[in-house]
Amino acid sequence: MVQAASVGFDRERTLAKLEDLAADAARMGARLAVFPEAFVGGYPRGVTFGTVFGDRSPEGRDVFRRYWESAMDVPGPDVDRLAEVARSTGLHLVVGVVEREGGTLYCTVLFLSPTAGCLGKHRKLMPTAAERLVWGFGDGSTLPVLDTPLGRLGAVICWENYMPLLRMAMYARGVELYCAPTADSRETWLPTVRHIAMEGRCFVLSACQFTRRRDYPGDVDNVLATAPDDVVMRGGSCIVGPLGQVLAGPDHDGETILCAELDPAEIPRAKFDLDVTGHYARPDVFQLVVHEEPRPAASWRGGEG
Repeated sequence: MVQAASVGFDRERTLAKLEDLAADAARMGARLAVFPEAFVGGYPRGVTFGTVFGDRSPEGRDVFRRYWESAMDVPGPDVDRLAEVARSTGLHLVVGVVEREGGTLYCTVLFLSPTAGCLGKHRKLMPTAAERLVWGFGDGSTLPVLDTPLGRLGAVICWENYMPLLRMAMYARGVELYCAPTADSRETWLPTVRHIAMEGRCFVLSACQFTRRRDYPGDVDNVLATAPDDVVMRGGSCIVGPLGQVLAGPDHDGETILCAELDPAEIPRAKFDLDVTGHYARPDVFQLVVHEEPRPAASWRGGEG
């Protein structure tokens, strides 16, 4: 788990930092590196974007413009750059990014392979609270669980993890490496991911940024911090095994890389007495229906020319 601060509103410098951090993880022997929510593009904690209920200021609109400009297109040259990082380091990468499509931003996770490039993406289905000011909503078309040499890999972002039906969808797809990039650095996050690991009988890999005021643009007001060394987001990254055992972290001390060696055999051992989509399910009583098709705002049918 890569616990580090992105360079706020600066995509290029953040990508350069990601390259260095991925190389560090590879030198430590890692085969998978998970980066925090919105690492590329930045998680703008403490930034108001000039909003109050019912009004937006011109200054806030310009802050959003800067944030939009720091986001990345998917696909695009920045995705190609991340694919090259995966190739050169030999790592599978799970990277939280701010994705730009038209005038809308999405909180997205990208999955990258050292041999196959970008494997897919997950867009956050439900931005939390004020995140809805700047991020759009994903849909069921980006809920992958991917077969990789390391295991079946998927991601659920931050408070999406409090959506029981989304968790159930991931379990039903057989997720083994359940990545939880987050911006929640509170004490309550560890019991959350321990519960998910025990419920899904999977490894939960959670990465959160550790940021200080100086990691955000100095000319953008931040209501949560004033002095350069004030902590804005306090990390808490961790790795949890399928029986809820904490294998690494949580760390609240600063930027770091947390590593653990995972034994895939722990998953069937754990499912011996609990498989929530198998022998512990009751489909005669409860069933989940997942709509996977994309839902565009506009579509064209028939006609000529």
